[in-house]
Amino acid sequence: MNVITKTADLAALCAALARHPYVAVDTEFMRETTFWPKLCLIQLAGPEDEACVDPMAAGLDLAPFYALMADKGVVKVFHAARQDVEIVFVQGRVIPVPLFDTQVAAMVCGFGESISYVNLVKQLTGADIDKSSRFTDWARRPLSTKQLDYALGDVTHLRNVYLKLKAELEATDRAHWLEEEVAVLADPGSYETLPEDSWRRLKAKVRGRKSLAVLIELAAWRERLAQSQDVPRNRVLRDEQLYDIANQMPATIEQLGDMRSLSAGFARSARAREILDCVEAGLARDLKTLPAPEQGVVVPPEKTALVDLLRVLLKAAAARNRVAPRLIADTEDIERIAVEKAPDVPALKGWRGQLFGADALRLKAGDLALSVERGEVVAVPVAAKA
Repeated sequence: MNVITKTADLAALCAALARHPYVAVDTEFMRETTFWPKLCLIQLAGPEDEACVDPMAAGLDLAPFYALMADKGVVKVFHAARQDVEIVFVQGRVIPVPLFDTQVAAMVCGFGESISYVNLVKQLTGADIDKSSRFTDWARRPLSTKQLDYALGDVTHLRNVYLKLKAELEATDRAHWLEEEVAVLADPGSYETLPEDSWRRLKAKVRGRKSLAVLIELAAWRERLAQSQDVPRNRVLRDEQLYDIANQMPATIEQLGDMRSLSAGFARSARAREILDCVEAGLARDLKTLPAPEQGVVVPPEKTALVDLLRVLLKAAAARNRVAPRLIADTEDIERIAVEKAPDVPALKGWRGQLFGADALRLKAGDLALSVERGEVVAVPVAAKA
């Protein structure tokens, strides 16, 4: 097993990989006890070279790896890329482009929305993956030969999956269908959340605008503290505690100490004063300037049947074209098409519009009906009204 622990060896490996059109990439990391993911292992495989890289090795400089990730002449192949791309970006400030995500490609090629990597490998290559090492503590050293073989297998299988999916996409002229999904993965904004915006990831269980203002301040304070101390957010305060403080809006140490959601001695901690400052800052905000919470589409009762019909139409179009429904339209798209007069959603544009969007608008207008032919749902034109 070739495990890279020296910078010179890593540079040589990356130089060899850069001579080829693609490289399969995977990472193993831990983040149960930290805010930032801890990179524990990197697996790389090209057409001819493959190796594991130990980023925890003393003195190893990952600059050659990050240079490879930034090389626009080499396609970086991942499966379910988001977390791998995030850790490369957070630690190396590099987005691996161009990028190919085999999970997205599998959805385009008709393997469904939730096929596992193990089953995808089996269906495309016939290989069986031994997942007995998937719960490895990747931060522990030394790693066994079995663990390293398991880790490296992820990318040696991945390159074969990539070649099969790439050929299928080219044969069906669907490669461009991936562009929008991959663009999100390649956007640095997908991995950067400002502390001031961290409240948006919460469910905002607050009772009014004042409580929302306090929640925004509390969430930003927690985010900064978690990042600076490199601890999970819930090690600072749990979400439920944020909601409780935002709703009760304690103004004194005594009021904070009376809250059941906080531990008995919390009011005497250094963080208690900071929390009261957040409450005060939230209450001092001009409520008219608060950002609006993200809200889903409100579907009136008379539109629910149309939403159901649009879902059936979507499933039929997806099955007929062998593509995962979620890649064509999501729930918000469907509801906005049903409710809004001029919905501006991805499902009505480009290849999605050709497969589904145009028929969705015709169905909504009453110019299209759904029928069943030989057990399959089909869309049929409605006869012109007299």
